[in-house]
Amino acid sequence: MNSPAEVAKNYIAIGKSKTQQSALKLLVLGMLAGAFIALAGVGATTAAVNVAGSAGKFLGACVFPVGLAMVLLAGSELFTGNNLIIISVLSKEATFGGMIRNWILVYIGNLIGAVIVAFLVVYGHTASLFGNGLAEAMASAASAKVGMSFSDAFIRGICCNFLVCIAVWISFAAKDVAGKFWGLFMPIMLFVLCGFEHCVANMYYIPAGIFANSVYDLGKEGLTWGAFFVKNLLPVTLGNIVGGAGLVGCVYWYVYLKPSKKQ
Repeated sequence: MNSPAEVAKNYIAIGKSKTQQSALKLLVLGMLAGAFIALAGVGATTAAVNVAGSAGKFLGACVFPVGLAMVLLAGSELFTGNNLIIISVLSKEATFGGMIRNWILVYIGNLIGAVIVAFLVVYGHTASLFGNGLAEAMASAASAKVGMSFSDAFIRGICCNFLVCIAVWISFAAKDVAGKFWGLFMPIMLFVLCGFEHCVANMYYIPAGIFANSVYDLGKEGLTWGAFFVKNLLPVTLGNIVGGAGLVGCVYWYVYLKPSKKQ
């Protein structure tokens, strides 16, 4: 396996290449990642919907890591993982503007891909599984997410992307597919189990809840597009950046890559 210092050094070139991709490729790869994470969300909710309490939450948490596995192994661009590009910027191998360009294009792509999956799942009536129980679970989860305070969503976003970027980091340490999958599995399982907030996952969960609430007439109040963007996506995204770029990217750059002062 690669040591943590080797992972840090190797990521400099990885992050640099991400800032040099064409806009169209970043959008398409972002859409794929959004779809992968969304499909993992569908699977996690479906697995847990008929299992009560903590057991159901644990079961869903064990399914969700498949999403990041598809992102990393099949090839795509995920906004939260790309927060690590800050390493390349601090190493002066990529520009700040290039990083922001990547983040914006990938974020938009992630949103498009996730919302498309949400639309297909609800309007294809997959949500009618278990006597409309899946639709009810979708709407309830979305309602809870938009009902959080700004500070709670922000803090849960920090915790989430700290774990997501650690999962990406561990996957880069492994040199085979099995090692990459099991390396990323535990941190992702932890963030889902703990109820932390991931902006790209929420690009699926909340639109799916909005669609389900409308199609199945579930009567969830306050479940609107405005609430999605302002009450959840904004604070969670900001928290994700702090957790990923700040607590993982900047910290590991400082530990492993920051030039030592001359004595």
